[in-house]
Amino acid sequence: MSAHSFGPRLTEKGAIFRLWAPAAQRVDVVLSDQSHPLKPSDDGWFIAEVAGVEAGDTYRFRIDDKTDVPDPGARFQPNDIAGPSQVIDHRTYAWRAADWRGRPWEETVLIETHIGTYTPEGTYRAMIDRLDHLVATGITALELMPLADFAGKRNWGYDGVLWYAPDAMFGRPEDLKALIDEAHLRGLMMFLDVVYNHFGPEGNYLGLYAPDFFGGADTPWGSAIDYRLPEVRAYAIENAVAWLRDYCFDGLRLDAVHAIVEQGEIPMLHELSREVGKLAADTGRHIHLVLENDDNRATLLDPATNPPRGKYRAQWNDDYHHAWHVLLTGEDRGYYSDYAQNPLDHIVHALGSGFAYQGQPSAHRAGAERGEPSGELAPAAFVNFLQNHDQIGNRALGDRLETLARPEAIEAALTVTLLAPMVPMLFQGEEWGSKVPFPFFCDFEGDLANAVRNGRKKEFASAYEKYGDEIPDPLDESSFRSAFVDWGNRETTTGKKRLTLVRELLALRKQHIVPRLAGARFGQAEASDDGLLTAFWKMGDDSRLHLTANLSDKAINAAPPSTGTTIWGNTSTGVGTPWSVIWRIGDR
Repeated sequence: MSAHSFGPRLTEKGAIFRLWAPAAQRVDVVLSDQSHPLKPSDDGWFIAEVAGVEAGDTYRFRIDDKTDVPDPGARFQPNDIAGPSQVIDHRTYAWRAADWRGRPWEETVLIETHIGTYTPEGTYRAMIDRLDHLVATGITALELMPLADFAGKRNWGYDGVLWYAPDAMFGRPEDLKALIDEAHLRGLMMFLDVVYNHFGPEGNYLGLYAPDFFGGADTPWGSAIDYRLPEVRAYAIENAVAWLRDYCFDGLRLDAVHAIVEQGEIPMLHELSREVGKLAADTGRHIHLVLENDDNRATLLDPATNPPRGKYRAQWNDDYHHAWHVLLTGEDRGYYSDYAQNPLDHIVHALGSGFAYQGQPSAHRAGAERGEPSGELAPAAFVNFLQNHDQIGNRALGDRLETLARPEAIEAALTVTLLAPMVPMLFQGEEWGSKVPFPFFCDFEGDLANAVRNGRKKEFASAYEKYGDEIPDPLDESSFRSAFVDWGNRETTTGKKRLTLVRELLALRKQHIVPRLAGARFGQAEASDDGLLTAFWKMGDDSRLHLTANLSDKAINAAPPSTGTTIWGNTSTGVGTPWSVIWRIGDR
């Protein structure tokens, strides 16, 4: 780790400014048009203490008397990425939920949200008014898509370039803290999506004065970050700790870690987990780290160890989503082709041992073997979902599952997902069956905007032939506004019906599943050719959780389960009814 840290530090006299700029000859910090030289050191750092600086003051770094740049460690950018950085004193916020220590991982029920589209106002403060709805639904953890400062007025968040600064379009840092504080007062955990595999394509000045930040193979989104260098590694690890410490987030979800080039004697992911674990141990808090990882590396996962000591609680289980999506919609292109031959078999594998791909060759990846054996992990090592921002937004129309499959089939899938002993996740509005699209949107300009637009047309060439102008332009503000959550549809007949179902299922999860999750293990899952699925798990209290479901459109001649006590059954005519699901708990 670096001997220095990123961003300004307030002192009794003023503030210490620092910048790692190994390619620069001179660095000045500019405050109120007054330039103050920073003293260079042999390790590429430039440092100076400037008297009279206070929280709220703005500043820039001037590189070699030529170019003014924002601080890569800036805590806030009030005027977007190219504007001046602002000094923030995180010590001054008076937390109301000061005694909050989080919740155990087994209690987690996630909902993924995007601040800008969750309310008409698109702000942290406006989201506070929706927290009571989440609590009443049975949600225990609110996950925010990335907040790191990005270019323009609207973005999914994965184009962040100033990792420490929550984007000003959603509000100020104290507004974000107020949202987290209010969530904690209601018993809600707060998670944040963070991106450590690339920087966004606009507003990243690091290459100007620290080109060594980048090296090695490229990622699909830009130059790979070279985590062999201690300063580069510190930039990411200190950032993770800062979100958890300064804003009291309860957990982080690390985006697409398969695109992180793991270099160095100690892998960066291991060191990040270990440093976060120190924070958890020092504060006595429950802190949870979750991965998105297309490589299905089971050896990175450990849901039980507190605090984390180099591993991660869980992984988003794309296998689970993809298999269900093929079963429910019949779609078989792209990555869905790996699940097309028999999607029910892949659902069986996901329910019975975690990943569907545990080392088998993937045709979509040109026959490369994908994944590691995962059956020895606890079920809580997997976050299961039927929809998320990627799986909706990376479609040409940004259309949801609700527009692609029949309600009874979706409800059966939800009943399996929300009561299974894996950690469930919903996407904003899914709890009442929202049909509002979530298309890709951004706010770039000039050549970059045209490149994004043309890239989408190339990616969805066949869809453009079919849908033409119906496909939303990612640069048009109307695409962004089309994604606003349709809160009014909670009150429709169909909205009330779906929301009632989700609330009942999550209440049952809290009553029957959560108390038994610690120590739970995978059991066995299997399916017949006619679509009858049976599965069981060995729960932490030595009971067994049983699932029987007809995941087909046809009636099946099947005997009702005889083991245990029924906690849920959506049919009164037996398990043979199409899309019927029965959950039972017993001693064997």
